[in-house]
Amino acid sequence: MPRCKAHEVLRNEAYMGVTLDPGLRRGRLPPPPAPRVQRRRWAFWDSLYLFVGKSISVRRAMQSFSRFVSRAPVPFTVSVALTAAVLLAACHHKEPPAPPKIPEVVTTTVQSKNVPVSTEYVAQTQSSRLVNIYARVSGFLDRRVYTEGAVVKEGEVLFLIDPKPFQAQLDQAEAALAKQTAAYEVARANLARTRPLTELNALSQKDLDDASGQFHSAAAGVEQAKAQVESARLNLSYCTVTSPVAGVTGAALQQDGTYISPQNSQLSTVMVLSPIWVNFSLSENEIQKFRTLITRGLLETPEHHAFVVEIILLDGTIFPHTGRITFAEPMYDSQSGTFLVRASVDNPDGILRPNQYVRVRLKGAVRPNAILVPQRSVQMGAKGHFVWVVSRNGTVEPRPVAVGEWNGDDWFINEGLQAGEQIVVDGGLTLRPGAQVKVAPVEGGQGSAPAGGEPPPDGDGKAGAEGPTP
Repeated sequence: MPRCKAHEVLRNEAYMGVTLDPGLRRGRLPPPPAPRVQRRRWAFWDSLYLFVGKSISVRRAMQSFSRFVSRAPVPFTVSVALTAAVLLAACHHKEPPAPPKIPEVVTTTVQSKNVPVSTEYVAQTQSSRLVNIYARVSGFLDRRVYTEGAVVKEGEVLFLIDPKPFQAQLDQAEAALAKQTAAYEVARANLARTRPLTELNALSQKDLDDASGQFHSAAAGVEQAKAQVESARLNLSYCTVTSPVAGVTGAALQQDGTYISPQNSQLSTVMVLSPIWVNFSLSENEIQKFRTLITRGLLETPEHHAFVVEIILLDGTIFPHTGRITFAEPMYDSQSGTFLVRASVDNPDGILRPNQYVRVRLKGAVRPNAILVPQRSVQMGAKGHFVWVVSRNGTVEPRPVAVGEWNGDDWFINEGLQAGEQIVVDGGLTLRPGAQVKVAPVEGGQGSAPAGGEPPPDGDGKAGAEGPTP
């Protein structure tokens, strides 16, 4: 590249403060120079671009700007300097920090009241009377009379066994009874004739003893024959197998034509549906917890532990009939460590069937002077559960609490709160100890909502989690 052209490239780079196209250094001709005023404008905007757009150092930008000023007229230089000063002042100007905004929170006033509580358990139904139907005599099964799975009444015929052999045995026994009765009459007549002749010494005493013995033997034979007739009659009646209870029948275990013997004598089952038993279990931990609550005065059970048992079906509907606890196992199960409890429930329509899984709700217990707070007001920290308590001067402080069981959308508080205190329900996630808060009204214009009210009914109707104490 000619020396004059190289000098011109370097001069343009120094003048404009930027590096031009490297192709100019390889001998390419530069573009024609711009007018003098245009070069001055380039220098000004280049310095402003380097400072504002590229965020370079102020020193470099001022070097480029000084080269521009040295070549510009005085009036124009003054105006540009003032503009640059204003821009630099605007870049370094900082807005004063805004005052912190007082957070708004929704609060509730703690109240204490007697709260009815209930508890739910998974349970299984059981027939109060499960009767196995057995044949009492051996013989061929004539036919099945009932419909399998149908509800039968007490005394309704279920099976028929071939009665012919047993009818013959009855006829034979009745014939033997007639024979013994005839012999008895003869013996009685002989005794009647022998007794007066013996008194007249017409017959010996031995004749009287023989007549008397024959009479008593004939009388015993009659009684024996009567017993045999009764036995034959019973066997004949056993050929008609009836249901001893009213209930639902099971499947027939023997088919028509089968010879029934003591080895296959079970024919079917009948299960009583009303009343029906409902069995559920309590663990050792649950029973100990209930006892602890009663000892501390936090739970009151109904008199004589007369809990009302409510049945909840699979779809969440409530069974129309309630029951009572009728039995509690005297010992724990050695394998599961649970305590069996049984309730009896009327089931007149047969809705509940044996071995059906349901839920039971025990009602009747009361939490005296209980404190309930909304669940969302309780938070979890490093040291456990706590709530934000609003003081009289409008500041908040964290308060550790001992929580109990859930009650609908609320939470029992066993320790840590007193009636009349005000706690934060919504807006407590951003609070810090000692912060000033502004209490916002609850939607609907009702002010702060009181805690400890009646729980709203939920989908399964569950009201609490305290239960029975055996």
